[in-house]
Amino acid sequence: MTNHPLAGPLLAFALGLPEAWEDHPWGENVAKVGKKVFVFFGLPDAEHPFGMTVKLPESYEVAMSLPWAKNPGYRMDRGHWVWLQPPEEAPLDMLIEWIEESYRAVAPKSLRAALDAAAAGGQSSSTQEG
Repeated sequence: MTNHPLAGPLLAFALGLPEAWEDHPWGENVAKVGKKVFVFFGLPDAEHPFGMTVKLPESYEVAMSLPWAKNPGYRMDRGHWVWLQPPEEAPLDMLIEWIEESYRAVAPKSLRAALDAAAAGGQSSSTQEG
């Protein structure tokens, strides 16, 4: 993956969600739950700037108001998908919340419930094992 300072923490958070795993379709780094992608991290090389594509059914309008957010195209515009190319100073907490929102948008109900139970127990979802 790129040397962007947010790339490592964001990938680590995504893969720390219940039953999340990394895959590499089309040479891209993606995070999946089951067979569904919830974050596209793009190509893992320095020639391509860091970016991620997430599904944001609740935060779509807020995300699209940012100068570093775009419609990803490829027929993904209909499902509240947003391509983000965050600057190094972008708020990590906000990006983590958006990864979790994307996860919740595609994960099975039982895994969303596991996140809710972890939050109710005072644990961060990123510390839960899948």
